[in-house]
Amino acid sequence: MRSKFQLYLKGCDEAIELYKKAFDATVNAIYRNSENTAILHAEIDVFGQCLAFMDTDNESITGNTMQISFEECNEEIMKKAYEVLKDGAKIEIPLGPYDWTSCLFALTDKFGVNWLLYI
Repeated sequence: MRSKFQLYLKGCDEAIELYKKAFDATVNAIYRNSENTAILHAEIDVFGQCLAFMDTDNESITGNTMQISFEECNEEIMKKAYEVLKDGAKIEIPLGPYDWTSCLFALTDKFGVNWLLYI
């Protein structure tokens, strides 16, 4: 059994490219509609975890009830991810040391996805 994060986004192609760059993620699968205009299902591997995608035309409602979190990242990975994801993002907690960890950041990226990475 495995679990995965399922993201319903406008512009999945752009999001997948961003996350590939931020996390050195690999694409496991992409299935498109017959017109090749939308992703019906895609999966990428981020640190051994599956992020799944589906294009949607619905307006998303960005909330604070879910956050994708990766812990025990190394500082180099975190700095790279932060630099890539911060463009157009709402920074909740800037990259830096905090009382409980030597390095952490939290942000909501330009697609409305909430991220938390820390050591």
